[in-house]
Amino acid sequence: MMFPLLLCALFLDVLPAEAAPEKDEVFNLPGLSNPPSFRQFSGFLDVSGGKKLHYWFVECQDDPKSCPLVLWLNGGPGCSSLDGFLTEHGPFLIQPDGRTLKYNEHSWNKIANVIYLESPAGVGFSYSDDKNYTTGDAQTARDNYMALKDFFRLYPEFVENDFYITGESYGGFYVPALAVEVEKDSSIKLKGLAIGNGITDYLLDYNSLAYFLYYHGLLDVKTWHRLEHACCTKKVCNFVNSSKEGCEDETGQAFSSLYGAKLNIYNLYQPCVEGEPGEIRDYGDHIKAYHPGTLSIQSHSEFSKRLKDASRLNKPISMGVPCMNGTDLTTYLNNPDVRSALHIPQELPQWEICSEEVFQDFEREMTNAHDQYLQLLKEKKYRILLYSGDLDMACNFLGIEWFVNSLNLKVEDSYRPWMYHDGTQLQIAGFAKDFSSLTLLTVKGAGHMVPTDKPLEAFEMFKRFISNEPF
Repeated sequence: MMFPLLLCALFLDVLPAEAAPEKDEVFNLPGLSNPPSFRQFSGFLDVSGGKKLHYWFVECQDDPKSCPLVLWLNGGPGCSSLDGFLTEHGPFLIQPDGRTLKYNEHSWNKIANVIYLESPAGVGFSYSDDKNYTTGDAQTARDNYMALKDFFRLYPEFVENDFYITGESYGGFYVPALAVEVEKDSSIKLKGLAIGNGITDYLLDYNSLAYFLYYHGLLDVKTWHRLEHACCTKKVCNFVNSSKEGCEDETGQAFSSLYGAKLNIYNLYQPCVEGEPGEIRDYGDHIKAYHPGTLSIQSHSEFSKRLKDASRLNKPISMGVPCMNGTDLTTYLNNPDVRSALHIPQELPQWEICSEEVFQDFEREMTNAHDQYLQLLKEKKYRILLYSGDLDMACNFLGIEWFVNSLNLKVEDSYRPWMYHDGTQLQIAGFAKDFSSLTLLTVKGAGHMVPTDKPLEAFEMFKRFISNEPF
C-alpha cells in the first residue's frame, strides 16, 4: 500500500503551483444579489470502486495561500454537508423562499479555505457507478481519505496549508476515524480536529440523556426516583442495558410520554417546526432509539425493519432533520439552474438532505471513539476541540464531557466561562475546560447546530481554535 501512496505524493510535487480545476469553478450562482469576492468550486472527487464524492469548495476571503484548509463533514450517517454549508457557517445562507441566498457575515471562509464534502457515496449528489451504497465506519474513513487525496491532486497549491478536519453529530465518528487515516500520511499537514455535538460513545450518550432530561424539567422528581431505584446501584446508574429487574420497564414508561410531545431534539428551547417528518419517525419505544443520529446497534436493526416494511407498503419515507423544515434547501439544490452552476450531471437523482438508503445499510462498527482519540492524542501533535450547544438533546453536552473524562487526560485549565464581545460589551459565550491537547467547550443557548443558533459565538470559537488562541 505504501508504493501507490508514494507515487501519488511524487505526482503532487510535479504539478503546477496554480492548478485549481477550471471545469469545477462556479460562476453566476443563482440566488446571489452580487458575485462573491472569492473563488468557489463544485465537482466530484474520485474514490476507488467508481465512487464520486461531491464537494463544494470555497476559498478564504482573506488570503487563500496563507489561510488554513478545513474539511467539514455533517453526520447522519447519511446526511449532506451542504446543510452545514447553506444553513450553518458557509458564505451563503439559504432563505425561506428556497430561491435566494444571503451573505453570511459569520462565514468560516472569512478566515479559512473550506471543503464541504457530501459523504459517503449515496448522500446528496455523491454517487457510485454500481449504485451500491452499503458502507460503514471503516470504509467511509478510507473513502474520505481517498477523496481528500484527490482534492490535493486537483488543488496542489493547498498541500502546504495547515489542515483541519471538522464536523458535527455523527461526524463525531467520521472525524476521528478519518484523522487516524490522515495521520499515516506525512504529506498532509494535519493540525487538529473540531467536532460539534458529536457522537462519542453510545452508552455514555444514552445514559447522560436521562440526566439531561431530568435537570431540564422533562421528568418529574417522582419519575426520577423510580428510575434511580430501578436502574442505579450505589449512585451508579445504567439506564440503557441494566441487568436489574424492572429497569427497562421504568425507562420505557419514563420516556414514552416524550415521543409524542413534539420536542425539538436538536434544540430543547426551540419549537418543532414540522413535528417528526414521515410516518416512520415514531419508531422508538426506548431511549436507545431516541433519534436517528445516535441510534444504537440494537435499535438500528429495528429501524431498518420499519424502513423496509414502509417501502413495501409504499408508505412515505422521510429522512429529513427532525423538527427542521428543509424545504428551502431541497428546493434550491434541485433548481436546474443551480445544479447546472454546480456542475451536477442531469442524470443524477434529486438532492435530499439525508439518504434513507445510506442510513439503513450503514454498518455501525464503532460504538465509541475512545481508541481513535487516544491514538491521536498520544504524541500531542494535534489540537482537538469538542464543542457543544448546551440545549442539544441529540448528542448532549454531558455525555461528551463524560467521554472526555473517560480518556483520563491531564487537566491544564479548570472549567470556566469563555467570553466574546457582542459589539457592545463582553458576554459569556459558554464554558471551557482545557486538557492536554484537547479543549472541551459549551456554547450557551445553542442546540445541535451551533453556528445556526449562535453564529457570532461559533465564529469566535472557530477563529480562536485555528489561531491557537486561548478561550
